Order: sequence, then C-alpha cells, then structure tokens
Amino acid sequence: MSVQFGRWNFEGQPPAPDYIEKVSAALAPYGPDSNESYSNGGIRILYRAFHTTKESHREKQPLISSSGAVITWDGRLDNRAVLISELRDSLTVNSTDVAIVAAAYQKWGANCLGRLIGDWALSIWNPGERSLILAKDPIGTRHLYYSFDNNQVTWSTILDPLVRLAGKTFALNEEYIAGWFAMFPAVDLTPCVGIHSVPPSSCVLLRPGKHGVNEYWDFDPKNRIRYSTDAEYEEHFRSALATAVQRRLRSDCPVLAELSGGMDSSSIVCMADTAIALGKAECPRLDTISWFDDSYDHIEPDSNELHWISKVEQERGRVGFHINTGALRQGKAEEAGSRKSVEFEFDNDHFAATPIPNKGLSEHFNQYAAFMKSHGHRVTLSGIGGDEPTGSGVPTPTPELQDLLARARFVTLARQLRAWSAKMKSKRLSLLWEALQGFLYARKDLPKEIGPALWLHPDFVRHNHAALCGYPFRVKLFGPLPSFQDQIDKLDANRRFVARCGLHSELLREIRYPYYDRDFLEFMYAIPREQIVRVGQRRSLMKRALVGIVPNELLHRRRKTFVPPRPKQDRSTEWPSGIEIGQYTICSSIGIIDRDGFASALQNARGNEDFAMGGVKRILTLESWLRHLTTHGVLTNSTPLGKQMSSPTLGATQLQAPTRPKSLAS
Repeated sequence: MSVQFGRWNFEGQPPAPDYIEKVSAALAPYGPDSNESYSNGGIRILYRAFHTTKESHREKQPLISSSGAVITWDGRLDNRAVLISELRDSLTVNSTDVAIVAAAYQKWGANCLGRLIGDWALSIWNPGERSLILAKDPIGTRHLYYSFDNNQVTWSTILDPLVRLAGKTFALNEEYIAGWFAMFPAVDLTPCVGIHSVPPSSCVLLRPGKHGVNEYWDFDPKNRIRYSTDAEYEEHFRSALATAVQRRLRSDCPVLAELSGGMDSSSIVCMADTAIALGKAECPRLDTISWFDDSYDHIEPDSNELHWISKVEQERGRVGFHINTGALRQGKAEEAGSRKSVEFEFDNDHFAATPIPNKGLSEHFNQYAAFMKSHGHRVTLSGIGGDEPTGSGVPTPTPELQDLLARARFVTLARQLRAWSAKMKSKRLSLLWEALQGFLYARKDLPKEIGPALWLHPDFVRHNHAALCGYPFRVKLFGPLPSFQDQIDKLDANRRFVARCGLHSELLREIRYPYYDRDFLEFMYAIPREQIVRVGQRRSLMKRALVGIVPNELLHRRRKTFVPPRPKQDRSTEWPSGIEIGQYTICSSIGIIDRDGFASALQNARGNEDFAMGGVKRILTLESWLRHLTTHGVLTNSTPLGKQMSSPTLGATQLQAPTRPKSLAS
C-alpha cells in the first residue's frame, strides 16, 4: 500500500520547503521503496512506494500522461488483461498498473473509474482544466483524505499531516465521535471538521471555488442470475471465489494468509493452494498465520480454534505460525495488576489523528510483525467480509420472507413460513411479524456496549442517535429486493470497518480481502436468497460449492455458543477514580458526556457493579486522546494544558475546569 500527498495552491504559490520536508518525513515510514515528487508552480505531489507486485517496481510516479494529466496511483489493478486488450494501441502485457490507468483516463476521461476493478485510490491533476480528481474503489480499502479552503486543496493517504501540519486548530466532528462509539464512523468523515475522506465508489472533483462528490459506480439491484439447477450456482460460486483469491495472490513476494479455523479464512487458504497447484497464481509461496486461545479447553474444547486450524494445515501439508492469545492475555493481566496508576493510551511522541491508541503494537502484533519481516511477507490475505454475503450467523428467514412479501408471492410465503417455523420451533406469526417490522421502522436502541448511556450528554445523543446506533435502516417495500437492500446495508458496515483500519508503520503490510471482490459480490447480490441461506442452513451455497476443496470437518462443523466465564475479582483497581481523572474532562467541556453521570458510572465500575463496561472504556480512551490532541495544539475549544499533559497519569491537579462548558462543533 503506497502513499501519496499533494497540495495545490490556486494562486500558484508553492508550499514552503520546510513544510514539504515535514510531510515527506511523515510519509517515509509507510513508503520505504521510493521517494518521488512532481512540482509545477502551485502544485506539489509526493509519492512513496511500497512494492508488492513485479510491475510496481517499474512504476515512476507521479506519472505524466501524454495529455499532461499527472496521475498518482495507490492500488492493485485486477482486470489488467481486459483493459490492455481494450487499449492495445498504447499498452503491452508488461505495462504497469498506473500506465494502464493513465491510458484509460486518456480514452474515457473520468468514466474510466467504473472500469477499474481492484483495490485502489488515485489522484488526477489536470493542469489544462485546472481540476483535481480524487477517487477510490467501490469498497474503499485504500485511504485518501483531503481538505480545502478558498486558497488551496491538500490531499493525503495519511491523515496525520493534514491535521498536525495544517497550521491551525480543528473542531471535532460530532458525528464521527458518535460513530466511533458504535465502532465505525461514516466513511466520508474524519475526526476533524474540514477534513474529509473520499467515499468508496466516488469521485471528488475540486476546482477553485468548486467541490463536488459524485458516485461513479454502484451495485445494480436489477442484476439477476437465475439458473435451473443447484450445480450451476455452485460452479459459479467456485469460479467467482477462485477468481477473487487468484487476483489477490498477485505478488512478487510470499503471501501470508490469516487462518482462523473458520469457514471464510479456511476457504481462502484452500482456494489459494488450488490456484498455486494449477499454476494460476502469481506468487512464490503461501504461508499461514493463526492465533488461538487454549484457556478454556477444560470447559469447552470447541472454543479452541487450533483443532480446526490443524485440519486445514493437514490438508495442505504445512504447519503455519501460531500465536497463543490465551498466554498473551494472561501475561498482560499480570502486567496490568502490577501497575498502580491510570496510564494514557497515547504516546505524545507519536501523533494520533484518530482515537486509536498509539502506544505501540500489542505483543500479538509484535509477533505477527516479526514473523512477516523474517519471512519476507508484504501481503496479507484476510477472511474479513465473508460472513455477510455468504449467509453466516444464525440462519434467519427474514430477508427471504421480506422478498416474498414485496413481490406478493403469498403461496410461497405460506410454504416457507411453515418450513422455517418447524425448523426453528417458532410460531409462524412471530416470524412474519419480524419480517414486517423491517418495513415499519429502523432499530433505534443504542448498542449494548454503549448501554443506556447515562454518562453521555443528552444533546449529544439526540443529535447523533443514528450514528450511535450504527446507522440503522428501514427496508423499503418498493424498489430493490429487500434481500439486496439488506446486503448493501451490511456492505456499508464493512465499508465503515475498512475506513477505520489505519496504517501501521510497525506492521507494514498490504491487506487484501478476497470477499470484497467486486465481481464476487455482484454474483452474490444477484442470486436468490434461498440459494445462500436455506431453511435452518447457514452458508448453504458456500458449503455445497466447496465440497472437496475445504476439509469436510470444517464444512460440517457445528458451532456452539460459548461465553467465556468472567472470573470473580476485585476490579476497583482497574478503573480510575474521579480524583485520578480530575474535576475537569475535555469530554464534558465540549458536550460529549454528562460529568455527573460518568462519575456515577465510574463509581459503579469500581464497585464491581454490572454496567456497560465497553462504553466506559471508550470514554476513557476518548478523553485520553482529546488530551493528546490538546498537547499537540490541534484541538479547537479546549483548555490549553501545555507540558502538564505529558504526564502518564490522569491527575486531578493537572486540569482546571473552564468557566463554562463549550458545545461540540459539528
């Protein structure tokens, strides 16, 4: 995953040299393979490469096309052969990805974006039209941020320089913070008002005085794939998944696959082995990395994934690298028990533009990084994203019944209600009512981890209820099939997930997600719901299609619900007291939390009472991050704390309450 940065001053003033030096230093850890730039008047573009394919070693970026457009590309182009065939007058089979993109833009203009299949983010500076295009692939696996004002526009793969080197302070984006409480903010948001993220499947057009965001492509709800036999669906599934995996094996270095023991990751590894054996993969070798927890073997052996991981390893004849997370957790608990102070989660020597703790990698990822470095890996395959399109989880009839209701297929509806009712041992009216509810209203309850949120300020909850609830949606009776709407809603949640996943210079890698493959998702969204999930059968199509590829033990594995026992212990030392935190918190001063409600929640925590532990922990993380931002002088409307913030503890004497609360800027 290479990185790019650009600044365009509309009046033609070049950026100051020391500013560019600081930006270049910020980008350097993420792009160790090259240091290239383009400069012309008021435009300056930086590019640092992280090579993962043989073609990428021959790229020279930013690339200047024959028309004068300056293109910076961070990505992997999966339909190279198709585009080379369509643009054969100017390309060869050895053309680099960025050269193919440049030729496509030369011929089709911005309409080329929908033709680019793969994981990518790009910028196109057009000096003739005095315009800048920023765009990302339909899933958004790459990052690209931008900010603009009346004088200039700045864009970057890395958020940090846009915040830390802007030369001004920022107000917090209230909706982002609310979305962060629910784990994943909206894809176009950043924590700072005035800094944006390019949305997936979208093109941002910037000119002096003009800013437009347009969707260039989307999944078509009118696409329908209907076969006469199950075997045809199964063959298409195998082909689509095989293609998705093969595309992500394109690498000039060994590829590392995360093998969890579940269906998604196991299917990827088995499919990859098949592709390599048939000579259809462009990678030297596939290794696996797995983590397991053996802490509860004496209670529920099935909770230990090592048994299932071993089944795949036996099938491929190779043992991967294993990390025992149970042992790591025990070591962490012993270390935490020896500490007496409440520590910050943020290292002030390393800037954190988002509320993700930056105190270095956990021991888990330290081992992960060491293994990658020692074996020459730069690419990781992840099974994330497979649950939703393939119908994982507890089998539910709701999307299927909603489809039948929307299409007025009442005879089939009655038959399926009867079948599902018998299988689930549930009343037919209850199943029908659950399906009807999706048309009537969206879920409005806050997630359990946030709980009743008595510590959140009522105005904050009222203004950002949708974000706090994870952006619930109501199914539309007319329009696309409800099952298609459900898939797109789940895809949007996955888009929010990848948007939140930041880059780590300590664990430098390109993560590839086969289940986010555009062609694979188009297939899954176009087939009947009853192929994906059948009565009482989750992942029906996936399991049928992968017979003979994935070990039978995994295909027929019965999942058991297992909740690890929570040991009885005194937690009073795990949580800070009001005295340790201080009478003043930034969270309360800018209207995120209710000070009295949060103090009560902390008291309950220290008293070992039942409460939404996750929500309180996130408040503490947020407060620590806000103090980190204040130390770096980038947060608007917070009390300057100066060097006092460098202390590792949250002390009562460090902070002074403001004369009056300040509301959070939106």
